[in-house]
Amino acid sequence: MVKTALSPIIAGTMNWGIWDKNLTASQMANLINVCLENKITTFDHADIYGGYTTEATFGKALGESKIARDKIQLISKCGILQNSENRPYKIKHYDYSKEYIIWSVENSLKNLHSDYLDVLLLHRPSPLMNADEIAEAVEKLKSDGKILDFGLSNFTTSQTDLIRSKTEVAYNQIQFSATDYEAMLNGSLDHMQVNKIRPMAWNPLGTVFRENTDQTKRLKTLLADLVSKYHVGSDTILLSWILQHPAKIIPIAGTVNVARLQQLFKATEFKLEQEEWFAIWTESMGNQVP
Repeated sequence: MVKTALSPIIAGTMNWGIWDKNLTASQMANLINVCLENKITTFDHADIYGGYTTEATFGKALGESKIARDKIQLISKCGILQNSENRPYKIKHYDYSKEYIIWSVENSLKNLHSDYLDVLLLHRPSPLMNADEIAEAVEKLKSDGKILDFGLSNFTTSQTDLIRSKTEVAYNQIQFSATDYEAMLNGSLDHMQVNKIRPMAWNPLGTVFRENTDQTKRLKTLLADLVSKYHVGSDTILLSWILQHPAKIIPIAGTVNVARLQQLFKATEFKLEQEEWFAIWTESMGNQVP
């Protein structure tokens, strides 16, 4: 059972730091305020973002912004260990030992200048993960008030069942978009609905604006008509398509463009007609539904 109320659209911070936009703390503070002004109050992090640096810059930004902690929700992920200036590992690998999970959360809290995470996610499944040990870490963090909710990221249904056999799983963050829709065909979203697990969708715009393929060309042609009808951007329409799925998916928007951020919440304020929803899926597939 989910205990934390997240905003219907989440701001993804992966590109805020040195991996892409390289925003300063002051620029991040401004962006946080823009998000809040547009009803986006949840921020998605992972310890590895920016080579283990983005959380700290965001934490400094949060301090500069003077925003009360209870006005926002913070998500972070742990478990991926990759080589960087801050972590000189020889190879990329995973660690889900009790000690590491607890240490990682405490480190994220220090960097984010927060006493707790609203949601902790395990970033990617590991063949060596021990469900009992993970559960011990999660229950310890919950009892200490350092996390409110717990979930997974990129876990299959069987991997999810393994973890939830030992501790409650409230979320699973997966790849899902109009161009990457397998989760609604392979049982993943069905499984989450049955087990009351709330899906989050990373890369919710898919490849529509990043690739020029037959698939994206078809979608762009259709989206142009829908943009004229609804007077919103193509990205807002694509988020609305996700929001209409009965699994109650929460899209994670990674844009730092202020004008686009100001439009995204409109995806929650209109509903595509049923034929329009299927038209988007049809154009993505390149053929009619069976």
